Amino acid sequence: MQELKKEDLSLVIKGATIMGTGGGGNPRAGLSLLKNVDKVTILSVDEISDDAILISPYFLGSIAPSKEHIEVKIPNPLQRALEEIKALIGRVDGIIPCELGGYNTAVALYAGWLLKLPVIDGDLVGRAAPEIHQSTIHIFKLPVTPAVLVSLTGNVIIIKDYASIDDYEKIARYISTLAKSSIAVIDTPITGNIARKVIIRNTISLCFRLGRIISSSNDPINNIIKELEGWLIFKGIVKEFKWEDKQGFLEGEVILEGTDEWRGHKFKTWIKNEHIIAWRDNEVIVMPPDLIIFLKEKGEPITNSELEIGVKVYVICTKAPSIWRTKEGLELFGPRHFGFNYEYVPVEILVQS
Repeated sequence: MQELKKEDLSLVIKGATIMGTGGGGNPRAGLSLLKNVDKVTILSVDEISDDAILISPYFLGSIAPSKEHIEVKIPNPLQRALEEIKALIGRVDGIIPCELGGYNTAVALYAGWLLKLPVIDGDLVGRAAPEIHQSTIHIFKLPVTPAVLVSLTGNVIIIKDYASIDDYEKIARYISTLAKSSIAVIDTPITGNIARKVIIRNTISLCFRLGRIISSSNDPINNIIKELEGWLIFKGIVKEFKWEDKQGFLEGEVILEGTDEWRGHKFKTWIKNEHIIAWRDNEVIVMPPDLIIFLKEKGEPITNSELEIGVKVYVICTKAPSIWRTKEGLELFGPRHFGFNYEYVPVEILVQS
């Protein structure tokens, strides 16, 4: 068990934004959500009982900036969703972060504080991911229902079951599109013994260590690479960034023009909320589910909603959790899932080629 105080939580959010791979929500919004939170208890998944009931709260929707007017009918959709799920299942003993990211990790921490419950040191992705499909729960073919979806605009929807993951994703994404904003979702009510099978462990602790590197290291880029056992694969200036808000996702691409030892070279990523796949000089250098991370010179992560022409970027990459590299994991998170006709090649091989 570990108790994270307010200053610790801000470091966790910094680290979670790194692991958000450009998505995972706005860290400023995450820090704002946590502004009144004094402390949160973090538990290892091994410290919970077999029959403990855990839930996973998050927000779902495009990370693209929106200027549309929204008539707010439910000012705190997360709180309403928590009330609804408790009424549905009767008891909640802990919170599982759905993914790592500047906002969705904060959502889990906030929910733990709000309900005075522990947050599990782990998550269901090991990074941020664009779709509901990319949750380890689906690798084990377990249901995520009952689920509650709540929008600022007043929609409160309970899903008792779904025909397929595709349908569940489309239903949730459609509600976010109707609301013209992200919606609060609470799903995956599971017991402690199941959680031990599906959770990617110790990722909140990892985010805390990454945050400390940003705040205190004299060589943050190299120390982040060392912590993640990753690689620096490019330095460049953002030359082009084009995107659209497409069916509840920010989709597009960013092109970097090389600097320093990469002068004369180009780098491109395709984005679906997060960086998904990358090319260096038109050759694939990182494939999903492996991580592509954009950092500033002092180690601060850059989210895709805040990319600007002319910004200098350090691109690092690292291996995805091993569960995503299985046959079942690649069906949900590999190149072909996103429409790219590539056989998955691990990043540690691609960076050596």
